[in-house]
Amino acid sequence: MATGTRLLKRRPVARESRPLGTKSSGNVFLDLGFPPREAEHLLIRSDLMIAVELLMKKRGLSQAQAAKLFGVTQPRVSDLVRGKTELFSIDSLVRMLARAGVRVDVRTSASSL
Repeated sequence: MATGTRLLKRRPVARESRPLGTKSSGNVFLDLGFPPREAEHLLIRSDLMIAVELLMKKRGLSQAQAAKLFGVTQPRVSDLVRGKTELFSIDSLVRMLARAGVRVDVRTSASSL
């Protein structure tokens, strides 16, 4: 040990008995305070964007190769990879996946009808 230094003992920190988090609704956008309708659209679009990105990774596609496959420009793929959800409609994302040969299924639940 160097001269002039000393070891400091840490004191135990008292922990409060409150919950460490909040239970999720299952939709992060709803949990963040978005109105229900907008939160649902954001969740669907983000799920589709994740599917597109996973497809690119699985197939080892560059952005340029993906753009050609999806029928869009490379800057458009770049926006997708950077998570710019607001720039993509559900239709455009489904169209991109369909061009890549991916089938997109839509499910509804009785509680939301």
